[in-house]
Parts: sequence; structure tokens; C-alpha cells
Amino acid sequence: MTRPIRATIDLNSLKANYLYAKQMSGYNAQALAVVKADAYGHGAIATAKALEEEADGFAVACIEEALQLRQANIKAPVVLLEGFFSAEELDAINHHDLQPLIHSNKQIEILRKHPPKTPFTVWLKLDTGMHRLGFSPDQFIARYSELTQLPYIKQVICTSHFACADEPDHPLNKKQLDCFSQTLKTLDNPPASLANSPAILAMPESHYQWLRPGIMLYGSSPFAHNHNQAAALKPVMTLTAELIAIKHLAAGETIGYGATYNVSKPLLMGVVSIGYGDGYPRYISEGTPVVINGIRCPIVGRVSMDMITVDLSSYPQARIGDSVELWGNQLSVNEVATYANTISYELLTKITQRVPRHYIW
Repeated sequence: MTRPIRATIDLNSLKANYLYAKQMSGYNAQALAVVKADAYGHGAIATAKALEEEADGFAVACIEEALQLRQANIKAPVVLLEGFFSAEELDAINHHDLQPLIHSNKQIEILRKHPPKTPFTVWLKLDTGMHRLGFSPDQFIARYSELTQLPYIKQVICTSHFACADEPDHPLNKKQLDCFSQTLKTLDNPPASLANSPAILAMPESHYQWLRPGIMLYGSSPFAHNHNQAAALKPVMTLTAELIAIKHLAAGETIGYGATYNVSKPLLMGVVSIGYGDGYPRYISEGTPVVINGIRCPIVGRVSMDMITVDLSSYPQARIGDSVELWGNQLSVNEVATYANTISYELLTKITQRVPRHYIW
């Protein structure tokens, strides 16, 4: 017997979201499917295999994630968004035909001291205003010239990253876009990539030769506030558990650790088989909805390691064994994230390995 909890991953919806990203560019751009952090909690290998026929390439954070794809016989281009940190990693990158991002002088120093045996493609990071990784425009132009003259560099693809694309009207977006485009003009417009999920949906002027859909692949809105531009995305993960107990509580009783919830009138309470040990956030607020047979029921009391408790007043017909949706087709992960004062990215990536992933087409 298995514990009654699962994350159902709809691979048809995943594929539809990827194709929608390409549609947003008029199919004029290629797209790297971003599958870092175990494909945002959805399972990197299953995700990559589902997209293998359509995807122009994949993006991960580090060498370990890239090798996982290669060991699963994923042959498409794989870009490492943090690049490499040692000569040993550079050797592995070259051996497995991976494409590292270069963002520091130390990486170029390693590259010069340990020239790869086989020519390969690299991605060069321009810091346009996020001030995390990358070279300033002047440094970038010099590094681009340096890299393109090396015999073991097959191609240099220029890239940067928006800091505020989730707020399309933020003034920094235009500043970053202008910096990127002006720098590329200086270099005679080499191949480039700028658009992440929100920019794919809301900033067509940022669509260069390569798109980088991340959170939108998984059907979650990438926007901070207005989600209308993400309405066509299809949820990929549906997180469900079960009602495992039902109790009738009298007024004056309390619920859960710390006795934080005081019952003010007779209450029908349900216990659901999910907790922070499964990745459901302990800090989520009381009143966060779950869905039972299409009816919303609010959480009461604290989230425990293995269980949550819900108010069944709106659905007194509930029975032990009923399925409970935590997020998915009936309740968006973005809405749940607002109750947790976080973002959908965090909720999805924190679902632990003790929650079985069930893949459907």
C-alpha cells in the first residue's frame, strides 16, 4: 500500500505549453526548455523525454543536472546556466557535448589553460542590470572578441536575464532591453537569447534567436500581479492527497500544534494526508483553500509534517477517502502561492521525493 498522495504530471499540457512559447514568437525562434531543479519539481528526465521531439534544447543550472539528462540518453543541446567552476567540469562538459554559460574572467582563464579537445558552443552572459552574473557591456564586448578568436569555440551565443519581467511595465525592463540590443549592434548582431517566461508572453521585442521558457512550461503564470497574459497556459502538476479522518468538534476546542485555531462553533473537520514533509509549506496561512469534489474548504490550524486539517462546513457530505486537490486544474498554484506569501516556483520545486510523480498523456 502507498500513502494516499501524488503529484500527477500531465505531459500533454507540458508539450502544449512549450509549443505555445514558440507560437508567441511566430515560430521564428528556437526555445530552450528550462528543466533545472528537477524540472521545477516535475521530474527532469520525464519532462525532457516528453519534450524530446519538440524541444530545440534544454537548460539546467549545473553539471550534475546536465549529466542526468545525458545519462538518460537525451541528445538535444543542453545549456548550463551557471557554466563551469573547474577544469574537471569543463572536461566533462566537452566530453558530453554540453554548452556552458560564461560569466566570469575565471572561467575564461580555465578555458585558456585547459583548451577543450572538441570545438563547442558557449553562451556569454551580459549583465544588463540584474547585477547577479555576467560582464559589463565594455567587458562583454572584449570577452566576445576574445572568445570568437579561439579555435575551440564553435559559436558564441549572447545572453542576459531580466530582473523584473514579471512586472512588464517596470522601467528596468526597457533599460535592460536597450542595453542588450545596443551591445549586440556593436557586435554586428550575433545569435542571442533574452526572453524568459514573462518576456516571452509580454515583451515580443525581447524575442531573439533563442527563447528560455521556464515556469510557463509547467502551466504557472510568471507574472507578479495580472495573470491574464498567461491564461492560455495549461497546469501541468495536480497535487492531490486524501481525507484520512473526519471529526466533529465542539465550540471551545482547539486544533493542531500550538492550539492556534480556536473552534468558535460546532465544526466538521477533515484531516488530509499531506504536510511540510511532503513540501507543502508550513508557513501557509489559515484559510488557504483546498478542493474536495469541486468544493473549496479552508485550512484550519497549523500545517504538520504529514497532515493538514480543513474546515468541512462547506462540504458536509465529505467522506474518508475523498480526493483533495492542493493545487492543479481546480485551484491554481499561483493562488496557493499568494496564501503562502511566496511564488509558484518555490511551491513546485519544494515538493519532496516522498510524493510519487504519476505521469499521464
